[in-house]
Amino acid sequence: MKIVPLNYETYLGVIENSVGTNLFRAVFATVDGVKKDITEDGNLACAFFVSSILKMFDHIESIHSTVSGTVRDLEKSGWQKIQEPKIGAVLVWEEKEDQNKEKHAHIGFYVEESMAVSNSSEGRTPQKHHSTYGELGATTFRKITGIFWKEGIEKAQTKV
Repeated sequence: MKIVPLNYETYLGVIENSVGTNLFRAVFATVDGVKKDITEDGNLACAFFVSSILKMFDHIESIHSTVSGTVRDLEKSGWQKIQEPKIGAVLVWEEKEDQNKEKHAHIGFYVEESMAVSNSSEGRTPQKHHSTYGELGATTFRKITGIFWKEGIEKAQTKV
């Protein structure tokens, strides 16, 4: 029997199956000598979610807790900006003010026609949603500022 792993399909399956999981809810660090969950119990966990999955499939070098760190690693690891999203691409959304008046960019995965999976600050878990959080002109619209794709990920294979 010959088994050939389908890395791209597994990558997409892991993204889709992450919806609702609490796995990406906490990243601990010391801040001024005090232990703290820097994702605020999943509120700021989008980069941790995306970079963890990308690292799991060796698509980037490290796991990150910030969007900017994840984007730098994407670029360093050969991901290129493209104009139109492809299934499995990484999406970066514009900065938006949170309830504390702090601005945060957002990151997630494009999973199907006009749909994405990213960590929800409300649910504090990965959720599936429209790729712009709503139609253009709607109050929930959020502009995509970057679409990243790595040539060959859809053909990549891993060892079993």
